[in-house]
Amino acid sequence: MGTLYVRIISMTMIIIIVSTIAAFLMTNSYYHSHLKPANDEKLTHIAEQIGEILEENHKEFIPEFLTRISALGYKLHVVDKQMNRTSYGEPFRSEAIDEEHILSVLAGNEYHGIRDYPWKPFIIGFFSNELVNSVGIPLDVDGERYALFVRADTEIMFWEMRAFQVILLIVMLALAFLFIIISSRFIVQPLISLREATKKIAAGNYHIKLNVSRTDEIGRLAADFTKMSKSLQRTEEKRQEFVSNVSHEIQSPLTSIQGFSQALREENLTEEERNRYLEIIEKEARRLSSLSKQLLTLSMLDREEVLQEMRTFNVDEQLQDVVMTTEWQWREKSLTVDLVSTPVELVGERKLLHQVWMNLMTNAIRYTPEGGKITIELKEDKSNVVITFTDTGIGIKEEHLSRIFDRFFIADEARTRTKSSTGLGLSIVKKIIELHEGTIMVRSKVGEGTTFTVTIPKDVSF
Repeated sequence: MGTLYVRIISMTMIIIIVSTIAAFLMTNSYYHSHLKPANDEKLTHIAEQIGEILEENHKEFIPEFLTRISALGYKLHVVDKQMNRTSYGEPFRSEAIDEEHILSVLAGNEYHGIRDYPWKPFIIGFFSNELVNSVGIPLDVDGERYALFVRADTEIMFWEMRAFQVILLIVMLALAFLFIIISSRFIVQPLISLREATKKIAAGNYHIKLNVSRTDEIGRLAADFTKMSKSLQRTEEKRQEFVSNVSHEIQSPLTSIQGFSQALREENLTEEERNRYLEIIEKEARRLSSLSKQLLTLSMLDREEVLQEMRTFNVDEQLQDVVMTTEWQWREKSLTVDLVSTPVELVGERKLLHQVWMNLMTNAIRYTPEGGKITIELKEDKSNVVITFTDTGIGIKEEHLSRIFDRFFIADEARTRTKSSTGLGLSIVKKIIELHEGTIMVRSKVGEGTTFTVTIPKDVSF
């Protein structure tokens, strides 16, 4: 029962089979408990009426009268004391009967073969055309004792069969409907749980776990729904964290600007103090400006509104431009920069990828001590372009590696928020690379350096 379709088909077939068998057993049981005794009593009454008529006549009247009775749809069997047997009407399929039953009737007792016919689950004795499945009464005519056995002909009893079939059909349909309702409830119950869970998510409650152990489509849907709920919960947590971080990042420079602006109003400030306060205000203003630009960039990247100018360009020329643009920074720290590349073309958004290389380059310069080395390597294979930035800087702690691409995360605990970084640079880098269907990986060891590896496919499907 792997799929819902197979599950429904299998369950319906099982319901029909089980309902039919159960209905047959129940109807057969009803026959044995109610119909058999009633039919036995009815035939006994008819046999007694026949006996009363015969006892009022001579024995020569017996053959003629029983022949007429048999024409009305009855099978009759007469046995005298000498055990001579005579049958009237349609013959019995079997005239075998224990002699003790015949002797018992000749002794004056009644025989109730229909009532006492053995119970068999799948054989309805009501229609067994056998002498043992009849009623017997003692008959006294002209001073002689006879044993008269009577059974209704099957055609006459056909209405009983129709009644049996109607009962069987009603019971079978009732059971089938009951089982289908129960099974449908079992199938639909997870969907009801999903609906309730959807209402909770719509109300903002993401702490939902559906206890569904099924493996069909509904089970997989429930599992995917649980994953979605957890994903929404993580997204909401990140959103709240993002709002909190943005508020903190904005509040810090605003507080500095406000404080130093008030300090500038004091008349006893020296020119040197005034200029220093103005520099701090200018620096914090630039930081706010940078933060707003990066937040705007992230917003556009999240909406994928920036991939408007996809075209082919030379990655090696772009990396050379990055090295030259940052030359004054790495020369100021006496760093060695090696660019290992060959002409490589790539399809992408040129400005965004330039921002990626600039961010990785400035980070390498920032965290590499004086006299260190930065190596940029560009290579390609049949399907990908691979760019690596390797530095001999301070490195990143292992516990921080999984979080360095999180927004507002800063791995260097020694740095403070008064410096230029906002903790958004690597988040933007990762987002740009993912928009190009690429990946970025990082390897680092404290005190030895860090390597960022960017892999971008040559043929990007936009």
